[in-house]
Amino acid sequence: MAKKSFAAIATSAFLAATISAPVGFADERGHLNPGNDIQHVLLISIDGMHAVDFLNCSKGVSAVNGGDPYCPHLVELAETGVNYLETSASKPSDSFPGLTAIVSGGSARTEGVFYDVAYDRSLNPPAVTTGNGVLAGPCTPGATPIGTRTEYEEGIDYDQSFLNGIGSTSQDGGKASIDPNKLPRDKNCHPVYPWNFVRTNTIFGVIHAAGGYTAWSDKHPSYLSVSGPGDGSNVDDYYSPEVNSKVVALPGVKTPEGISCSPTPDPLQTGSFTDSFTNIKCYDTLKVHAVLNEIDGKTHNGKSPAPVPNILGMNFQAVSVGQKLIEYNDTAGTIVAKGGYLDSIATPSEALLEEIEFVDDSIGEMISHLSRNGLRESTLVVITAKHGQSPIDPNRFYPIPGHSGKNGRSPSDILSAFLFDSEVKQIGPTEDDISILWLKNSSQTAAAVSLLETTSPVLPPDKNIAGIGEIFSGPMLNQMFNPPSQDPRSPDIIVSPYFGVIYTGSKRKQEEHGGFSHDDTNVIMLLSNPKFSSTTVTSPVETTQVAPTILKALGLNPKELGAVKTEGTQVLPGLKLSGENYDE
Repeated sequence: MAKKSFAAIATSAFLAATISAPVGFADERGHLNPGNDIQHVLLISIDGMHAVDFLNCSKGVSAVNGGDPYCPHLVELAETGVNYLETSASKPSDSFPGLTAIVSGGSARTEGVFYDVAYDRSLNPPAVTTGNGVLAGPCTPGATPIGTRTEYEEGIDYDQSFLNGIGSTSQDGGKASIDPNKLPRDKNCHPVYPWNFVRTNTIFGVIHAAGGYTAWSDKHPSYLSVSGPGDGSNVDDYYSPEVNSKVVALPGVKTPEGISCSPTPDPLQTGSFTDSFTNIKCYDTLKVHAVLNEIDGKTHNGKSPAPVPNILGMNFQAVSVGQKLIEYNDTAGTIVAKGGYLDSIATPSEALLEEIEFVDDSIGEMISHLSRNGLRESTLVVITAKHGQSPIDPNRFYPIPGHSGKNGRSPSDILSAFLFDSEVKQIGPTEDDISILWLKNSSQTAAAVSLLETTSPVLPPDKNIAGIGEIFSGPMLNQMFNPPSQDPRSPDIIVSPYFGVIYTGSKRKQEEHGGFSHDDTNVIMLLSNPKFSSTTVTSPVETTQVAPTILKALGLNPKELGAVKTEGTQVLPGLKLSGENYDE
């Protein structure tokens, strides 16, 4: 008998609900559309990992590991996987829009998500200044909003110094960690939670509504944004230890390589887990253990039985840290280790190599647990990244205003007279290897661009005071995003600097993301299931295509996603999925 369409199933369920108790679409085993080949999706974002990183680790490079491959578990997945070489992450290529693209199928034009910290002309400031300094301000119910910075990272935690974002010694974190007083407020002065900042629904919302069980782990409580509009309950099991909390020992936690995380393995670096190549592995292992527990039919903390999620997964921070970090002994003022790459062909440094191997070992543990529980055949594994990292070539790195001894001015510094006072104080998170600018008065855009052009004329980077490569405004910007006159979140100006320029004075940083370059946006994309044949796809694809692909794999209609309908986002090519043959 032919399987019913999603719409038919939904209609039947609605009619049943009007007659008797509410029913879901999943059977008692948690199966969505029983008979569908794929019942579970394991979604992994290896933040920062490029397609070339996977090529190198799967085929080997001469200067590493004797020329042999060094990611055996990813190699094994590729043997029954489809590998996409030209995958583009979101633009801007920051974590927040990057994650939103993956789970919604939509770009910043549709979702209005530009950065962890951005600006919205239609919202009011938070009631309390955030942990990262987004200033509190007035709000009059019903009055025209005054506009505000929007922060959806650690600064909205009750206490961002604690691992759980609340202020206790618990290792847990999630929805309860978000302080509503630190959130931007709508015209009625109600806090805008992360899941309602995203404009359209997500795969978690569609799967949850279909009776599926959902789980996700990420780096900030704010990334419960993946739940999509509603009350934040579309993710049944959400875990988000705060990555930018102070480092603490993690009793009972060991990395796959056997590193004990109690006591703290790198005691010199206690400010943040991202300041240490070793401590970040301990942090990521917390989330790995959460995923393992969920695969084993438990809640993320292992304390209660739970269905194996139909969608589950996590992000890894380790590779991103391995790319960006210059680790210092602050007491001695000396460099302990340096990550990043050795050359323009992406040969990893020793520190980055270890992070890639750690992630590969962790994924190997997940696959082992799937196999042990008889779930490998019914699970689609999706491995991608929210963003890349730039520059790969270490010789192209040029910081502005720079590490000690170098000069330069960021675009926000040049345009300080055109920007809100709070923008000058808080612009940092919106200038990485890109500068995204919201002006006090959008009618001054042409004058602001003229000042950038005259202050930082087109010259070699060492003589171009702001390293400006390309300026997007007006029609040039409107090609990518909604015009600022139509969308209260669209920036007025975006400055894309010369390749390799990063707006930073931090001595700990040698790469960044956020920009439009190939190194920023080209990311790993590998989909694997035992029924797939090893295939390489060279045609361009985007991370937005992950969302509709996941729904189709589970036998659900990709067009249930608002962004997919709006943007016409297609299912990834080259896959043989048993789901309904929906008209994409």
